[in-house]
Amino acid sequence: MRRHLEFACEGATLLGTLDEAAGAAGLLWVGGGNEIRSGAFAGQAQLAVRIAAAGYPVFRFDRRGVGDSDGENRGFRGSAPDIAAALAAFRAAAPGLDRIVAFGNCDGASSLMLGSGCGAQALVLANPWTFDEDDAAPPPEAIRARYAAKLKDPREWLRMAKGEVSLGKLAKGLARAAGPADAPSPLAAEIEQGLAAFAGQVRILIAERDRTGQAFLAGWDATDARLARCPDASHAFVEPDAREWMLNQLCDALAHE
Repeated sequence: MRRHLEFACEGATLLGTLDEAAGAAGLLWVGGGNEIRSGAFAGQAQLAVRIAAAGYPVFRFDRRGVGDSDGENRGFRGSAPDIAAALAAFRAAAPGLDRIVAFGNCDGASSLMLGSGCGAQALVLANPWTFDEDDAAPPPEAIRARYAAKLKDPREWLRMAKGEVSLGKLAKGLARAAGPADAPSPLAAEIEQGLAAFAGQVRILIAERDRTGQAFLAGWDATDARLARCPDASHAFVEPDAREWMLNQLCDALAHE
């Protein structure tokens, strides 16, 4: 059963959606960017149905100024009050909960890290956003990964043989790929510090084909046991195998205290 709820955040009215289930652990979904709570092509809504069917309630919401919620959109850096209000609304709507896992992709993950979990008991963080500018160039590690994938694709060799590849652009990309690793961005340092102050369980999920995930990995400890990588997945884990992988990761996080 799905319920639509209203709740307050600093004078604004926010809209949320609760997919009900009987479990004592629930998932709070924190959207990335300005994505509405249903997700691209209703992907978040579809996953919420499956997670609720597995026994875990799911609460999704539009932060201020996004989707059905009013107020000023303060971006991911200013969304901690929205997340806290959503957590309170989730607990009020599902009083049987004793544990909430917060999930965010991209800058939704960064919001949770900056806020040291914002009051959730566990975190699942996918492809955390570490760029200080929206148009920042991908790091050399991401470019190398992209070219490595292209070299394995016979279609790319055929394109080059047909003259469909810009040699100037290729040379520029190779020069960037050969360069030294970028210094961590100020945002990367901030989210690392914020996460360090969180005492609960954490999973960090990386889509291996995603530029954002690759950039995060470039500045993170590769031996961190909390990291899990999904091969051939794009940013939103839209591929069938990637969606199943994501579903399993989320349900596993909900099942294990």
